[in-house]
This record gives sequence, C-alpha cells and structure tokens, in this order.
Amino acid sequence: MEVVQVLHMNGGVGETSYAKNSLLQQKVITMTKPITEDAITKLYCSKYPDEIAIADLGCSSGPNTFFLVSELLKVVDSVRQKIGQKSPEYQVFLNDLPGNDFNTIFRSLSDFQNKLRKQLGPGNGPCFFTGVPGSFYGRLFRKNSLHFVHSSYSLHWLSQVPQGLESNKRNIYMASTSPPDVLKAYYVQFQKNFSLFLKCRSEELVDGGRMVLTLMGRRSDDPSSKECCYFWELLAIALSDMLVEGLIEEEKLNSFNIPMYTPSPAEVKYEVVKEGSFNIDRLEVTEVNWNAYQDETDLSDAFKDGGYNVAKCIRAVAEPLLASHFGEGILDEVFRRYREIISDRVSKEKNEFVNVTVSLIKA
Repeated sequence: MEVVQVLHMNGGVGETSYAKNSLLQQKVITMTKPITEDAITKLYCSKYPDEIAIADLGCSSGPNTFFLVSELLKVVDSVRQKIGQKSPEYQVFLNDLPGNDFNTIFRSLSDFQNKLRKQLGPGNGPCFFTGVPGSFYGRLFRKNSLHFVHSSYSLHWLSQVPQGLESNKRNIYMASTSPPDVLKAYYVQFQKNFSLFLKCRSEELVDGGRMVLTLMGRRSDDPSSKECCYFWELLAIALSDMLVEGLIEEEKLNSFNIPMYTPSPAEVKYEVVKEGSFNIDRLEVTEVNWNAYQDETDLSDAFKDGGYNVAKCIRAVAEPLLASHFGEGILDEVFRRYREIISDRVSKEKNEFVNVTVSLIKA
C-alpha cells in the first residue's frame, strides 16, 4: 500500500464524506482550544509581527478546516485591539496529502472569507490562503517562513505501513494478540516519522515560532492497550467474520494493516527532547467519547444510535484505505457489521479516544 496515494479522508459533502462526519474531530479542536489560544497569543505578544504565517498540517476538508483558522485569527485580532496595535496580514497554508479534497475547500473559501470579515470587522488585515499538497514528513515551506504550525488528528498517521508485520495475522493494527515484534515495528516507524516531522518544521519556523500538535494517543504504557486499539480490533472482527463466510480472502486480511501509531505523552516528550529543536511549553491529555453525538440534543432517530455515529465517523476516515486494499465492493457490508458490533459494545461500556496535545516553541 502506497500510503501517500491512498490516505485521505472521504471527499465531497455526501453522507459518507468527512465533511459530514467530522464532529468528533471538531470537538477535539474545541477541547484543545485553550492550549492553541495560549500559544498564538504568546507568539503574537512576543514580537507583534506585521505578518503572521500559519500552517495547518493535515487540514482535510469540510467545516473543521476553516473552523481552526477563524479561531486563531479571532484570538490575534482580540489581543491586538486591546493593546491598540495595527492588524497584521495573514498567510494561511492548508496542507494535506495529494488525495485530499482541496476542491471542496476552495469552493467554500469565498463564503468563509466574507463571514470572517464580518466577524472581525473593519481594520483587520487581509488573509491570504494557499493549498499545499504533500507529506508533512518532508519539507513543505521555505526556511524561516512560518510563525505558527497547527496539526490536529493527523500526526498519528504514519508515512508507511511498518515493515515486518507478517506475524500480525487476523489483526489490522496493534492488538492484544499482536506479537512483540509487531508492536516494536510500529513504534520504530513512529519514531522515524515524528523526529523527521520535528526536524522539517524546525527549519521552516522562525526563531521563537510555535506549534500545537494533537494526536490520537493513549495514557497507558502498553501500545496495544484497549484505550487506543479497541475500535480497530472491532473492525477486524467484522472483517474476520466476512473471511469465515468467504466474502474476503485470507491473504487480503492478513496483509492489511493500518498505518497509524497512537503514542503516549511520554513517547511524544522523548522524541521532542531527543530531536532537540523545540522546547515543550505544555503537554496535556484529554478524552472524547467515541460517539461525538453523545451529549447532543434534538437528534434524529439514526443519530441516537451510537453504533451508527461511530461507524460513520470511522468510515469517513478509513474507507479509502479499505477500498484500495479490498475493493469498494465490501464497504457497505463491512460497515454494516461494524455498526452492529459497535452498537453492542457502546451499550455496555463507555469508550473514549485519548488525545495527546503538545505545545512547542522553536528553541
């Protein structure tokens, strides 16, 4: 599997699109908003720059893309008005892999800019947007050209499926039954990727530049713990049932592995310290319910079903990976089964995704 070619969220604005099924990711952005606001405020107040270059890495498409940008700009504008500063000009870079639905982003850009101008009022500096397709596990920008980097729910994705996973049969990710060499292979790939990410961003950020990164992670020291692997294990059950019924091939299942790693706070800290380009300002852990609609009101009957909500969320994220490996013909059936499995589990237990957020300053 060539991850850079097939890893992207479902595009468009249809029923299975990421744009329609990304409330959970929006809740994570909102949850970590105090850390992001603190970082952009400290950045602005340290130098009062005439221009601010912001990069959102792994921007995907849909409402969350502009939600984050508008929050950052509103914070800076509020601070500069309080102290009587002229508004800076803004350059916003929206980055994701080439398969991302950039068309949907830019079709809605004009409406967003008009809305932003109304929210901020007169006196606010112009804001320029640029799409930047490419992997963030490499250089994307000129040296010393960025002031602020943000990434939410993207850096847990790896640049490739780790090597040496042949013994991970019937699993599609790290699991309680995965051999130790599989867990090590995933960790080694994360180390390579995250250290390279830090190195590249250190070259692109100005001195004193800041980053806020949120990854799906875990509190436990065990990389195969239930808190980070369970939702993939349940998808593996759906696929295994289809294998037993002859709907998919055994070789296909045994060769499919999710290119992802959910680190602990200690692992994130270790890589930052080892790479050496950044100082840690804050390192925090939060949780969000698997079912993003758990506390929402006025829901239709379908959205009252936790299994329905979780399955749609995971489908919007994982469908391109599954389609490229198994073919599109299995998708409806595998997610129908996955919904039933999830519905059963969420009715009996509370399940949460763990988020690791780190705020960094270029040393």
